[in-house]
Amino acid sequence: MIWFEFLICAGLIIWTASLLSKYGDVLADKTGLGRAWVGAILIAGVTSLPELATGISAVAWLGQPNLAAGAVLGSCLFNLALIAMMDLAYQPGRILAKAHDGHILSSGLGILLLGMVAMGVLVGVQYSGIGIPGFSLLSLLILAIYAFGGRMISTVEQARQTEVLDQEAQAGDYAHISARKAWLVFILSALTVVGLGIWLSFIGDRIAATTGLSASFVGNLFLATSTSLPEIAASLAAIRIGAIDMAIANVLGSNMFNIAILSIYDMADGSANFWASLTNANGFAAVMAMMMTGVVIVSLMVRMSPKRPARISWDGIALAAMYIGSIVMLYLLG
Repeated sequence: MIWFEFLICAGLIIWTASLLSKYGDVLADKTGLGRAWVGAILIAGVTSLPELATGISAVAWLGQPNLAAGAVLGSCLFNLALIAMMDLAYQPGRILAKAHDGHILSSGLGILLLGMVAMGVLVGVQYSGIGIPGFSLLSLLILAIYAFGGRMISTVEQARQTEVLDQEAQAGDYAHISARKAWLVFILSALTVVGLGIWLSFIGDRIAATTGLSASFVGNLFLATSTSLPEIAASLAAIRIGAIDMAIANVLGSNMFNIAILSIYDMADGSANFWASLTNANGFAAVMAMMMTGVVIVSLMVRMSPKRPARISWDGIALAAMYIGSIVMLYLLG
């Protein structure tokens, strides 16, 4: 029964994400905000709400910080493995060979933030409680780096990304949909995503209790996969229309945002020491995500595609193998 409930919740998340995408596009048309702003800011933020809602409820209500952190770090691992799926869907050649090398900046920032998470797991007992009450210095630094990094990416790539999004957006006939209806459906869909995220956290806690699996493993595998479903749909759709840079930016940008979410979990944890409560399994997940991001950087630097394109290239194979190996190790650690 619990697995059936899990599948229902995951399916509703996919359906709700599709409504967000459709009516976000309607709002871009009706309000004049533009598909670039709505797609990159409004929809991207809302599709990250499952991770945020799931984690806050897991930390504040269930007292399961490892479940929350596992969902975030597992989502980072899954997002990077998603590049292997995109590589398989994109033919011919390596997808990262066709991506802009500006993604190296967001990859490097992602490694920096993931390294801070691993540091929090290692030294959390001694130092992560330093800061304002209920909010550690490490969390403050992560938020500061995320904000500064986002500013850097915006400065370096805003013009290019805007051009890509505008050129590759698909025009729709929305004359029959009013702006009022578009706002109403969009807001209701966003609230539904939050509610589903809360429901998902309770399902994950019950899975951990009934199966005997650790909260870290359940978070890294089941919750991470479910809350990444909107990113999967968006990235594969971008590949189908040839928007390679938008798809890659979605993966790398989501990972940066996911790490920033951990700082919000620290605040939701109240007076407890969030970082000190994380297990080595979450530290391992952070390190593996760093290594997988390193593969992405190497692939972005090596621009050559094979003369005879295979169904999946070396970087896709490496990312898929590292993800599977990570899940196996997390199971053993749990």
